[in-house]
Amino acid sequence: MNHTEATTMRKPKLRELAEAIKAVIKGPYTTKFPAEPSPAAPAYRGRGQFNEDDCVACGGCARICPSNAIDVLDQPHLNPPIRTITRHDDRCVFCGQCEAQCLTTKGVHLTNHYELSTLDRSACEVSIKKELALCEICGGVISTKAHLAWVARKLGAKRFSNPTLILTAHGALELTSPESARRHDIPIGRSDIVRVLCPTCRRAVVVSELWG
Repeated sequence: MNHTEATTMRKPKLRELAEAIKAVIKGPYTTKFPAEPSPAAPAYRGRGQFNEDDCVACGGCARICPSNAIDVLDQPHLNPPIRTITRHDDRCVFCGQCEAQCLTTKGVHLTNHYELSTLDRSACEVSIKKELALCEICGGVISTKAHLAWVARKLGAKRFSNPTLILTAHGALELTSPESARRHDIPIGRSDIVRVLCPTCRRAVVVSELWG
């Protein structure tokens, strides 16, 4: 090996030695995660959270989710009837569509929390519960009371064209009472027009009123 070749080989080794000395003095370039938390970027899309005050449990996020990571469970037989919306972060791809398409714009939010490793998949579930509004004739699910109340507030004075929204708004103001509930031992009639009804039963009531 001649002098030129030895010099050529020595230079990279000296650079490597210099880098090693810097690493010993300054410490590693990488973070100490998971021993110490490593904060994510402000715009990072991590684990989703429901906002109890702003989520109306309309179910729109479940319909828009591309990975089917959000489930909607209606339990009309409970007292009171309940709708449960559950996020499964183990199936979530963190695309942010649920937040972007949220009806109220604040019902669900993707946080910066990204450490989701667990041996228990149930730990990846986040749920929210809201009371359902049921049809007073057939007992079918209309939506949640929070959803109807939000629509009523959004429409303002225009809600008075829809008896279901009127009664929902009045119920939120405690202007209606359980004593005003419909009796099921009487046939459909004019008095049922001002009731909380599903679209099918409202059509039946209107047809009965118009055509007998």
